[in-house]
Amino acid sequence: MRYVQLRAFHNVAIHGGFSRAAEALFLTQPAVSDQVRKLEEEYDVLLFNRNKKQVTLTQAGQQLLEVTRRMFDVEQQALDLLSESRALRAGKLRIVADAAHHLLHILAAFRRAYPTVQVSIDAGNTETVITSLHAYEADIGVLGEIPQARDFDVLKLNSTPIIAFASRDYPLATCQSATFAELAKHPLVMRERGSKTRQKLEAMAAQCDVTLTPLIEAEGREAVREIVAAGGGVGFVSSAEFGQDTRLVPIKIDAPEMLMDEALICLRERSNGKLVHAFYEIARKLTQSAEDVTAGDAKPSGAATRA
Repeated sequence: MRYVQLRAFHNVAIHGGFSRAAEALFLTQPAVSDQVRKLEEEYDVLLFNRNKKQVTLTQAGQQLLEVTRRMFDVEQQALDLLSESRALRAGKLRIVADAAHHLLHILAAFRRAYPTVQVSIDAGNTETVITSLHAYEADIGVLGEIPQARDFDVLKLNSTPIIAFASRDYPLATCQSATFAELAKHPLVMRERGSKTRQKLEAMAAQCDVTLTPLIEAEGREAVREIVAAGGGVGFVSSAEFGQDTRLVPIKIDAPEMLMDEALICLRERSNGKLVHAFYEIARKLTQSAEDVTAGDAKPSGAATRA
């Protein structure tokens, strides 16, 4: 087994074809095809299903890709370690978030500290965030619930309650609060089943002997927001993510409080990567500063201050 063969296989797998892999590796397509063919012949295994329109992984190919993802990620970490200044000067940080809203102040500070680092942000629910991190398709995730798995390094950002919301001219908009039974009488616009917000809502509603049946299921928070703003019904979101949209009105849910704990997560084995570590340090300082301000505001006005 040769390194160049595994590199050729890995790039065909992640780029979805021999031509795109050749472009990424600055090689010719026949050269890449030859390396993959030699790897398959040497171990008498088929790694790709090939047809005229597309190339897909076989089961053996999928299993090998899980190994090469780790292999080439470790290689990148080694390169970052040996060239720290380059990683912090011209690296790329990949983030997948269930809500980018919680990252805006952190991103602004990170950009000021490392203006030449390229940052990409993809949207996803809890399931896609976890999957992306395990597949090494993202470096950092943002989740609406703190995961219990021990393979993650977690930094809690905030904790806010789930609320309902409707368009300003919707009949329910005049109510400051509503019970689950009252909400269930209206058309509900809810996130896909992988959403933690939806899972918490349905669990609490069930405890209140109410079944929440969505009239519309939408992929992503912004899709829910636009449907509700157009008068499509009632949506749900954590209060921190409600924002300042003047088209919408927040409605408190008259039930035991359902808190969404927003957190940064990354695989523990990748937490020492230069860019991941730098991002976490900035997030940690900002979070601590926010907590200090909140604690200060909570003090009685007449509280004594020690010199």
